[in-house]
Amino acid sequence: MLDLLLSPDAWAAFLALVTMEIVLGIDNLIFISIVTSKLPEARRRPAQQIGIGLALVLRLGLLSVIAWIVGLTAPVFDLGITGEPGKYGEPVFETAFSWRDLILIGGGLFLVWKATTEIHDKVQPGSGHEARIKTVSMGFGAALVQIILLDMVFSIDSILTAVGMTDHLPIMVAAVVVAVGVMFLAADPVTRFVSANPTVIMLALAFLLMIGMVLIADGFGVHVPKGYIYAAMAFAAFVEALNMLTRRRRGTG
Repeated sequence: MLDLLLSPDAWAAFLALVTMEIVLGIDNLIFISIVTSKLPEARRRPAQQIGIGLALVLRLGLLSVIAWIVGLTAPVFDLGITGEPGKYGEPVFETAFSWRDLILIGGGLFLVWKATTEIHDKVQPGSGHEARIKTVSMGFGAALVQIILLDMVFSIDSILTAVGMTDHLPIMVAAVVVAVGVMFLAADPVTRFVSANPTVIMLALAFLLMIGMVLIADGFGVHVPKGYIYAAMAFAAFVEALNMLTRRRRGTG
């Protein structure tokens, strides 16, 4: 342990891993904020705290069985389909699927479904009475189930990312704890900001839809560099910030 504390390489790996875990945690936090917004106001904060706490427990639990997690990348079955060859004569997608691939595909489909239904509700809202019924129908237990499902997907992706960046378990644990701590601190400001700016909710849902599609593609072996994804998200957020500033200057937002 002392060697790790005195090692510049270990600190560099820790800082890089904390940054990556915080970026991945933003996806998790956006989803939790959107799900809990369907709950009565008095129950939103407890649901957020439980959701983020479960994210920490799941990540630390997965780190304790890290050998099993690494084993999730081993192929489970192969469809034996070559598909149309790509530019260099190779299949355009992988036909051998691991448990990690299946989890990512399932989680991606769930994200796409959730984002699509939420966008539909925003674009074609029902009457006030119907909206109230729909809000009440999202019970505390239903919200927690949705949060747990996506916590599992994001946690596995988070831990596999950590394994790919360092071999030292203490560094992984410390980075996960710091990243989840940042999620706890950011939960209330993110929720208030999203609630106060309706157009940001649509942008966040679009982010979730994109993340879901990327998870599905990743499950099929089509790897989209995360740098491209977050650069696109940052640019979209910058444009939305300009729109908000414009509306505020005009006194319309």
